[in-house]
Amino acid sequence: MVRNSWVAAALMAAMVMGTGIEAGAGQPQGAKPEAAAPAPLDLNAATSADLQKLPGIGPALAARILEYRQKNGGFKKIEELMNVQGIGEQSFLKLKSLVVVTPPKTTER
Repeated sequence: MVRNSWVAAALMAAMVMGTGIEAGAGQPQGAKPEAAAPAPLDLNAATSADLQKLPGIGPALAARILEYRQKNGGFKKIEELMNVQGIGEQSFLKLKSLVVVTPPKTTER
């Protein structure tokens, strides 16, 4: 009985310290560990395939985003996404936290 108390105490201490006995300790069975949030996508560097990973962006809309980027020398701010046909305010609000804009790289001579 005393031995079981020591084992129970050691297990509790391990759980409190966050050193679980096995991967996923402390989570309900069948629960998946939380995935890290993906890094925001740079609109000035994204490929068509990258853009299509965003919610609501298919091949046609990805092509229009790339066309806008090329015609305008890149995005200066993320709000410019609303200038792309097919992206309204509601779509933009869903994408806002998933994208960033970094200035296009210029080459010095």
